[in-house]
Amino acid sequence: MLILGIETSCDETGVALYDGGAGRLLAHAVHSQVAMHEAYGGVVPELASRDHIRRLAPLTRRVLDSANKKFSELNGIGYTEGPGLAGALLVGASFAHGLAASLRIPTIGIHHLEGHLLSPLLSADPPAFPFVALLVSGGHTQLMRVEGVGRYALLGETQDDAAGEAFDKTAKLLGLGYPGGPALSRLAETGAPGRHRLPRPMIDSADLDFSFSGLKTAVLTTLKKHHPDPADLARAFVEAVVDVLVAKCVRALETSGLSRLVVAGGVGANRQLRAALNEAAAREGFDVFYPELELCTDNGAMIALAAALRFKEADAAPAFSRIFNVRPRWDLAG
Repeated sequence: MLILGIETSCDETGVALYDGGAGRLLAHAVHSQVAMHEAYGGVVPELASRDHIRRLAPLTRRVLDSANKKFSELNGIGYTEGPGLAGALLVGASFAHGLAASLRIPTIGIHHLEGHLLSPLLSADPPAFPFVALLVSGGHTQLMRVEGVGRYALLGETQDDAAGEAFDKTAKLLGLGYPGGPALSRLAETGAPGRHRLPRPMIDSADLDFSFSGLKTAVLTTLKKHHPDPADLARAFVEAVVDVLVAKCVRALETSGLSRLVVAGGVGANRQLRAALNEAAAREGFDVFYPELELCTDNGAMIALAAALRFKEADAAPAFSRIFNVRPRWDLAG
Protein backbone atom coordinates (compact mmCIF):
# COMPACT_ATOMS: atom_id res chain seq x y z
CA MET A 1 0.00 0.00 0.00
CA LEU A 2 1.88 3.05 -1.27
CA ILE A 3 0.72 6.29 0.32
CA LEU A 4 1.78 9.76 -0.80
CA GLY A 5 1.91 12.36 1.98
CA ILE A 6 1.60 16.11 1.35
CA GLU A 7 2.29 18.81 3.95
CA THR A 8 1.71 22.51 3.16
CA SER A 9 0.44 23.98 6.42
CA CYS A 10 2.90 26.86 6.66
CA ASP A 11 6.30 27.64 5.15
CA GLU A 12 7.62 24.19 4.27
CA THR A 13 6.51 22.07 1.33
CA GLY A 14 6.83 18.41 2.28
CA VAL A 15 6.19 15.33 0.15
CA ALA A 16 6.83 11.71 1.11
CA LEU A 17 6.11 8.16 0.02
CA TYR A 18 5.33 5.54 2.66
CA ASP A 19 4.91 1.81 2.13
CA GLY A 20 2.11 0.80 4.46
CA GLY A 21 2.56 -2.88 3.72
CA ALA A 22 6.24 -2.98 4.58
CA GLY A 23 5.86 -0.29 7.24
CA ARG A 24 8.70 1.90 6.04
CA LEU A 25 9.37 5.31 4.60
CA LEU A 26 10.59 5.00 1.02
CA ALA A 27 11.48 8.61 0.26
CA HIS A 28 10.74 12.16 1.35
CA ALA A 29 11.71 15.71 0.45
CA VAL A 30 11.14 19.11 2.07
CA HIS A 31 11.55 22.57 0.62
CA SER A 32 11.93 25.30 3.24
CA GLN A 33 10.83 28.86 2.53
CA VAL A 34 12.97 30.37 5.32
CA ALA A 35 15.23 32.28 2.93
CA MET A 36 12.22 33.84 1.19
CA HIS A 37 10.47 34.97 4.38
CA GLU A 38 13.62 36.08 6.20
CA ALA A 39 13.52 39.52 4.58
CA TYR A 40 10.08 40.14 6.12
CA GLY A 41 10.91 38.87 9.61
CA GLY A 42 8.19 36.21 9.46
CA VAL A 43 5.95 34.17 7.20
CA VAL A 44 3.99 36.07 4.53
CA PRO A 45 0.92 33.85 3.84
CA GLU A 46 0.41 34.90 0.21
CA LEU A 47 4.05 34.27 -0.67
CA ALA A 48 3.93 30.93 1.15
CA SER A 49 0.90 29.79 -0.86
CA ARG A 50 2.42 30.76 -4.19
CA ASP A 51 5.66 28.97 -3.38
CA HIS A 52 3.77 25.78 -2.46
CA ILE A 53 2.17 25.91 -5.93
CA ARG A 54 5.60 26.11 -7.55
CA ARG A 55 7.18 23.35 -5.46
CA LEU A 56 4.57 20.61 -5.09
CA ALA A 57 4.70 18.96 -8.51
CA PRO A 58 8.53 18.92 -8.81
CA LEU A 59 8.90 17.61 -5.25
CA THR A 60 6.35 14.86 -5.88
CA ARG A 61 8.18 13.74 -9.01
CA ARG A 62 11.49 13.80 -7.13
CA VAL A 63 10.12 11.64 -4.33
CA LEU A 64 8.62 9.10 -6.72
CA ASP A 65 11.82 8.95 -8.79
CA SER A 66 13.89 8.51 -5.63
CA ALA A 67 11.76 5.53 -4.62
CA ASN A 68 11.71 4.21 -8.21
CA LYS A 69 7.91 4.31 -8.24
CA LYS A 70 5.31 5.58 -10.70
CA PHE A 71 2.16 7.63 -10.16
CA SER A 72 0.11 4.61 -11.26
CA GLU A 73 1.46 2.59 -8.32
CA LEU A 74 0.02 4.94 -5.67
CA ASN A 75 -2.82 3.53 -3.57
CA GLY A 76 -3.81 6.63 -1.63
CA ILE A 77 -2.90 10.21 -0.76
CA GLY A 78 -2.84 11.92 2.62
CA TYR A 79 -2.65 15.68 3.00
CA THR A 80 -2.62 18.15 5.87
CA GLU A 81 -6.13 19.54 6.27
CA GLY A 82 -5.24 21.91 9.11
CA PRO A 83 -4.59 23.83 11.20
CA GLY A 84 -2.39 26.23 9.30
CA LEU A 85 -2.41 29.06 6.78
CA ALA A 86 -5.64 29.04 4.78
CA GLY A 87 -4.12 29.49 1.35
CA ALA A 88 -1.24 27.12 1.98
CA LEU A 89 -3.59 24.37 3.14
CA LEU A 90 -5.83 24.94 0.14
CA VAL A 91 -2.89 24.41 -2.23
CA GLY A 92 -2.02 21.06 -0.68
CA ALA A 93 -5.63 19.89 -0.51
CA SER A 94 -6.33 20.89 -4.11
CA PHE A 95 -3.20 19.15 -5.37
CA ALA A 96 -4.00 15.98 -3.41
CA HIS A 97 -7.61 15.79 -4.55
CA GLY A 98 -6.76 16.60 -8.17
CA LEU A 99 -4.02 13.99 -8.34
CA ALA A 100 -6.18 11.39 -6.55
CA ALA A 101 -9.09 12.01 -8.92
CA SER A 102 -6.86 11.53 -11.95
CA LEU A 103 -5.54 8.25 -10.51
CA ARG A 104 -8.92 7.15 -9.11
CA ILE A 105 -7.50 6.53 -5.65
CA PRO A 106 -8.75 7.73 -2.23
CA THR A 107 -7.57 10.76 -0.26
CA ILE A 108 -7.67 11.43 3.45
CA GLY A 109 -7.15 14.67 5.35
CA ILE A 110 -4.80 14.47 8.31
CA HIS A 111 -4.77 16.83 11.25
CA HIS A 112 -1.36 18.47 11.52
CA LEU A 113 -0.97 17.61 15.20
CA GLU A 114 -1.80 13.95 14.65
CA GLY A 115 1.00 13.84 12.11
CA HIS A 116 3.47 15.19 14.67
CA LEU A 117 2.04 12.93 17.37
CA LEU A 118 2.69 9.77 15.34
CA SER A 119 5.98 10.87 13.75
CA PRO A 120 8.23 9.04 16.29
CA LEU A 121 6.83 5.78 14.85
CA LEU A 122 9.06 6.51 11.84
CA SER A 123 12.24 6.38 13.92
CA ALA A 124 14.67 3.48 13.98
CA ASP A 125 13.50 2.67 17.52
CA PRO A 126 9.74 3.34 17.49
CA PRO A 127 7.74 3.37 20.74
CA ALA A 128 4.99 0.88 21.45
CA PHE A 129 1.52 1.97 22.54
CA PRO A 130 0.52 3.22 25.07
CA PHE A 131 2.67 6.26 25.80
CA VAL A 132 2.56 9.85 26.98
CA ALA A 133 3.25 12.35 24.20
CA LEU A 134 4.61 15.87 24.52
CA LEU A 135 3.59 17.90 21.48
CA VAL A 136 5.76 20.99 21.57
CA SER A 137 5.91 23.37 18.62
CA GLY A 138 5.47 26.96 17.55
CA GLY A 139 1.71 26.83 17.94
CA HIS A 140 1.05 24.04 20.44
CA THR A 141 2.26 22.68 23.75
CA GLN A 142 0.22 19.69 24.89
CA LEU A 143 0.56 16.49 26.88
CA MET A 144 -1.50 13.52 25.70
CA ARG A 145 -2.07 9.92 26.64
CA VAL A 146 -1.89 7.84 23.46
CA GLU A 147 -3.41 4.35 23.49
CA GLY A 148 -3.33 3.86 19.71
CA VAL A 149 -4.25 5.50 16.42
CA GLY A 150 -7.22 7.76 17.11
CA ARG A 151 -7.21 6.91 20.82
CA TYR A 152 -5.95 10.07 22.50
CA ALA A 153 -6.70 11.78 25.80
CA LEU A 154 -5.61 15.35 26.51
CA LEU A 155 -3.75 15.57 29.82
CA GLY A 156 -2.70 19.22 29.76
CA GLU A 157 -1.96 22.12 27.43
CA THR A 158 -0.73 25.69 27.40
CA GLN A 159 -3.09 28.35 28.68
CA ASP A 160 -1.52 31.08 26.52
CA ASP A 161 1.69 31.03 24.46
CA ALA A 162 3.09 27.75 23.22
CA ALA A 163 6.73 27.02 23.99
CA GLY A 164 7.80 27.64 20.40
CA GLU A 165 5.86 30.89 20.32
CA ALA A 166 7.64 32.02 23.48
CA PHE A 167 10.96 31.16 21.85
CA ASP A 168 10.14 33.27 18.78
CA LYS A 169 8.88 36.26 20.80
CA THR A 170 11.93 36.21 23.07
CA ALA A 171 14.23 35.96 20.08
CA LYS A 172 12.62 39.10 18.67
CA LEU A 173 13.20 40.93 21.97
CA LEU A 174 16.88 39.96 21.76
CA GLY A 175 17.13 41.22 18.20
CA LEU A 176 17.65 37.83 16.59
CA GLY A 177 16.61 37.10 13.03
CA TYR A 178 13.97 34.82 11.56
CA PRO A 179 13.42 32.03 12.40
CA GLY A 180 13.92 33.12 15.98
CA GLY A 181 13.59 29.87 17.93
CA PRO A 182 16.63 28.04 16.51
CA ALA A 183 18.71 31.22 16.66
CA LEU A 184 17.82 31.67 20.33
CA SER A 185 18.79 28.07 21.13
CA ARG A 186 22.16 28.48 19.43
CA LEU A 187 22.81 31.73 21.30
CA ALA A 188 21.86 30.11 24.61
CA GLU A 189 24.59 27.51 24.17
CA THR A 190 27.20 30.28 24.45
CA GLY A 191 25.67 31.90 27.54
CA ALA A 192 26.97 31.57 31.08
CA PRO A 193 24.78 29.57 33.49
CA GLY A 194 23.32 31.17 36.58
CA ARG A 195 23.71 34.81 35.54
CA HIS A 196 19.94 35.34 35.54
CA ARG A 197 17.03 33.53 37.10
CA LEU A 198 13.70 33.65 35.27
CA PRO A 199 10.38 32.30 36.60
CA ARG A 200 9.20 28.75 35.91
CA PRO A 201 5.48 29.35 35.27
CA MET A 202 3.11 26.70 36.67
CA ILE A 203 5.95 24.28 37.40
CA ASP A 204 4.46 23.47 40.81
CA SER A 205 0.79 23.51 39.80
CA ALA A 206 -1.21 20.39 40.55
CA ASP A 207 -2.35 20.06 36.92
CA LEU A 208 -0.43 19.34 33.72
CA ASP A 209 -1.08 22.69 32.04
CA PHE A 210 1.53 25.18 30.87
CA SER A 211 1.92 28.95 30.65
CA PHE A 212 4.77 30.69 28.84
CA SER A 213 3.51 34.21 28.13
CA GLY A 214 4.93 35.54 31.41
CA LEU A 215 8.45 34.50 30.41
CA LYS A 216 8.44 37.03 27.59
CA THR A 217 7.52 39.75 30.08
CA ALA A 218 10.26 38.59 32.46
CA VAL A 219 12.81 38.74 29.65
CA LEU A 220 11.68 42.25 28.69
CA THR A 221 11.89 43.42 32.32
CA THR A 222 15.38 41.98 32.70
CA LEU A 223 16.50 43.66 29.49
CA LYS A 224 15.28 47.07 30.63
CA LYS A 225 16.63 46.84 34.19
CA HIS A 226 19.94 45.07 33.79
CA HIS A 227 20.98 45.32 30.11
CA PRO A 228 22.39 41.78 30.26
CA ASP A 229 24.54 39.91 27.79
CA PRO A 230 22.02 38.48 25.28
CA ALA A 231 23.62 35.04 25.41
CA ASP A 232 23.32 34.86 29.20
CA LEU A 233 19.67 35.89 29.08
CA ALA A 234 18.96 33.45 26.25
CA ARG A 235 20.42 30.66 28.35
CA ALA A 236 18.29 31.64 31.34
CA PHE A 237 15.19 31.63 29.14
CA VAL A 238 15.89 28.22 27.59
CA GLU A 239 16.65 26.73 31.01
CA ALA A 240 13.32 28.02 32.35
CA VAL A 241 11.32 26.54 29.47
CA VAL A 242 13.17 23.23 29.63
CA ASP A 243 12.72 22.93 33.40
CA VAL A 244 8.95 23.38 33.06
CA LEU A 245 8.59 20.93 30.16
CA VAL A 246 10.65 18.25 31.88
CA ALA A 247 8.83 18.62 35.21
CA LYS A 248 5.41 18.34 33.55
CA CYS A 249 6.48 15.31 31.51
CA VAL A 250 7.72 13.49 34.59
CA ARG A 251 4.48 14.31 36.41
CA ALA A 252 2.39 13.11 33.47
CA LEU A 253 4.19 9.76 33.46
CA GLU A 254 3.76 9.39 37.21
CA THR A 255 0.03 10.18 37.18
CA SER A 256 -0.68 8.02 34.11
CA GLY A 257 1.35 5.05 35.31
CA LEU A 258 3.11 4.81 31.94
CA SER A 259 6.84 4.48 31.35
CA ARG A 260 7.21 5.68 27.75
CA LEU A 261 7.44 9.34 26.72
CA VAL A 262 7.26 10.51 23.10
CA VAL A 263 8.43 14.01 22.17
CA ALA A 264 7.25 15.49 18.87
CA GLY A 265 7.05 18.87 17.15
CA GLY A 266 9.62 21.45 16.11
CA VAL A 267 10.79 22.31 19.63
CA GLY A 268 11.44 18.59 20.12
CA ALA A 269 14.61 19.13 18.09
CA ASN A 270 15.99 21.45 20.78
CA ARG A 271 19.25 19.99 22.08
CA GLN A 272 18.88 21.42 25.58
CA LEU A 273 15.43 19.86 25.92
CA ARG A 274 16.60 16.48 24.67
CA ALA A 275 19.57 16.47 27.03
CA ALA A 276 17.40 17.35 30.04
CA LEU A 277 14.77 14.72 29.17
CA ASN A 278 17.45 12.06 28.69
CA GLU A 279 18.85 12.89 32.13
CA ALA A 280 15.37 12.72 33.67
CA ALA A 281 14.69 9.41 31.95
CA ALA A 282 17.88 7.90 33.37
CA ARG A 283 17.08 9.27 36.81
CA GLU A 284 13.38 8.38 36.94
CA GLY A 285 13.50 5.11 35.00
CA PHE A 286 11.37 5.84 31.94
CA ASP A 287 12.07 5.60 28.20
CA VAL A 288 11.98 8.64 25.93
CA PHE A 289 11.54 8.59 22.16
CA TYR A 290 12.06 11.31 19.54
CA PRO A 291 11.57 11.54 15.78
CA GLU A 292 14.69 11.85 13.70
CA LEU A 293 15.83 15.48 13.69
CA GLU A 294 14.81 15.95 10.06
CA LEU A 295 11.28 14.81 10.93
CA CYS A 296 10.75 17.17 13.87
CA THR A 297 9.72 20.12 11.74
CA ASP A 298 6.82 20.01 9.27
CA ASN A 299 7.25 17.24 6.70
CA GLY A 300 5.31 14.99 4.38
CA ALA A 301 6.61 11.80 6.01
CA MET A 302 4.51 12.23 9.14
CA ILE A 303 1.42 12.89 7.01
CA ALA A 304 2.06 9.84 4.83
CA LEU A 305 2.50 7.66 7.93
CA ALA A 306 -0.66 8.95 9.61
CA ALA A 307 -2.61 8.49 6.36
CA ALA A 308 -1.34 4.92 5.97
CA LEU A 309 -2.39 4.09 9.54
CA ARG A 310 -5.79 5.70 8.96
CA PHE A 311 -6.34 3.77 5.72
CA LYS A 312 -5.32 0.57 7.50
CA GLU A 313 -7.92 1.24 10.19
CA ALA A 314 -10.44 2.03 7.43
CA ASP A 315 -10.82 5.35 9.27
CA ALA A 316 -12.65 3.47 12.03
CA ALA A 317 -11.00 5.51 14.76
CA PRO A 318 -12.50 8.98 15.29
CA ALA A 319 -10.61 11.76 13.56
CA PHE A 320 -8.26 13.87 15.66
CA SER A 321 -10.37 16.95 14.99
CA ARG A 322 -13.51 15.30 16.35
CA ILE A 323 -11.77 14.01 19.46
CA PHE A 324 -10.68 17.47 20.52
CA ASN A 325 -13.56 19.42 18.96
CA VAL A 326 -11.32 21.53 16.76
CA ARG A 327 -11.93 22.86 13.27
CA PRO A 328 -9.00 21.79 11.12
CA ARG A 329 -9.96 22.88 7.62
CA TRP A 330 -8.13 26.01 6.50
CA ASP A 331 -8.30 27.54 9.93
CA LEU A 332 -7.07 31.13 9.68
CA ALA A 333 -6.18 31.08 13.38
CA GLY A 334 -3.59 28.38 12.66
